Amino acid sequence: TDKPVTYFLTSGHRPEADKSRYMIVRGVLIRDAQGVIHTIEDGEAKETQKFDKATILSSFDRYYASLFFNFKQPFSVVVTPDTGNDPLPFVAAKGPMDLSGYIGPKEWKLFEKLDPRLTDAIEFGWFTFLAKPFFRVMLAIYNFVGNWGWAIVLFTLLVKLVLFPLSYKGMMSMQKLKDLAPKMKEIKERYGKDPAKMNQQMMELYKKHGANPMGGCLPMLLQIPVFFALYRVLLNADELQGAPWILWITDLSRQDPYFILPILMGATMFLQQQITPNTMTDPMQQKIFKWFPVLMTFFFLTFPSGLVLYWLTNNILSIAQQVYINRAYEKHKAKFKAAKKHEE
Repeated sequence: TDKPVTYFLTSGHRPEADKSRYMIVRGVLIRDAQGVIHTIEDGEAKETQKFDKATILSSFDRYYASLFFNFKQPFSVVVTPDTGNDPLPFVAAKGPMDLSGYIGPKEWKLFEKLDPRLTDAIEFGWFTFLAKPFFRVMLAIYNFVGNWGWAIVLFTLLVKLVLFPLSYKGMMSMQKLKDLAPKMKEIKERYGKDPAKMNQQMMELYKKHGANPMGGCLPMLLQIPVFFALYRVLLNADELQGAPWILWITDLSRQDPYFILPILMGATMFLQQQITPNTMTDPMQQKIFKWFPVLMTFFFLTFPSGLVLYWLTNNILSIAQQVYINRAYEKHKAKFKAAKKHEE
């Protein structure tokens, strides 16, 4: 026939190379001409969807992908649900079409060599804007030290150094709040029936002593996107598959076979808890806080050892940082008392 005929090409159903227990995203990824990423996970394809001007179509698993791409001539993609609501992708075309294809591991270096934009096919989730530069830095460190385990350790040290100014300010504020705890308790007992008056007295107390009740939360809040970005990097980076660290850690993408790293992580978390100022006044909160290292240890038992290594290293560095800040605060208090005594 002389009339254009619509036909469909498919990259196939996603690979099923990984059946691990981790929270892994599997499904279909579409990158449009503006660089916007659309991800449809397995079980979430409720209806047929059409995407015009796509540049990448990828059916992916944890480490592997089957994909089409063309950055010069965008194409149309139709995604339909199967019986289990898993996405089935098709390229919809009329007439001749030029597409490049790839089936294999999602290796960063390989994708960058083919076309840097192909790195968008590596699914890093909400914190991709952090995960990509994190991975680039880790890759640079790995190229220098030649071991992914030590690359994780050195990267954690680098992150700690970058965040140190904020951490220092927040931890010093927590030290002040610890010293103010008796006065805070007194205000609560005196004005407990008048919340407005109590809050006013609290704010005056904070202002007088230069304490910030939210100051200690900021470093922890900053750690949350860092943790989730690193979680996706260490979970999805094919480069860590089969990558050893030292001794019994022969694969950083898998759990510690002897649970040594998670137990050490829990122990360092407990030690960190002992030397960190506790500003909680609620007995129930204090009990939950005490059990937190135990809960985290059990939670991390089955996590990839690379991620546990990051958290363990972070704990050790946090302990060293807290010891330094505790000593600095004691010196600061001693100087303040000496100056006040001299004025009298």
